[in-house]
Amino acid sequence: MHAFDVLGDPVRRRILELLAGGEQPAGAIGEVIKAEFGISTPAVSQHLKVLREAGFASARAEGTRRLYAVEAEPLREASAWLERFRPFWEQRLDALATELARGRRTRSSKGDS
Repeated sequence: MHAFDVLGDPVRRRILELLAGGEQPAGAIGEVIKAEFGISTPAVSQHLKVLREAGFASARAEGTRRLYAVEAEPLREASAWLERFRPFWEQRLDALATELARGRRTRSSKGDS
C-alpha cells in the first residue's frame, strides 16, 4: 500500500495524530476514534492493522494491552516525495503574505486620515 493510500484516510490520519503525542494503548485510541468517527471497535482495529502493515505504526504487548507508537520512516518518505512540490505552494503563500501586508497598509493609511 502506498503511503498516500494510508494517509488518505481521515481515521488513519487521526490515529497517527494521536500517536504523535506518544505511545498509546489500543483501547484509548479506540475510544477517541469511536467517539469522533462513530465506527466500531473492529473497524478501529482494522485501521490499526493497516497502519502496522504499512509500517506507519508499531505495536508491542504490555500485559494484556497493546501499545501503539508512530513509526517515522514512512512519514519521512512521504515528506520527501512532497518536497518536490513545495515551490508551488510556497510561491502562493508568499503571494498571499504580500497581499495581506498590502491590505494591512491600506487599512492603516485609511485609519490615519
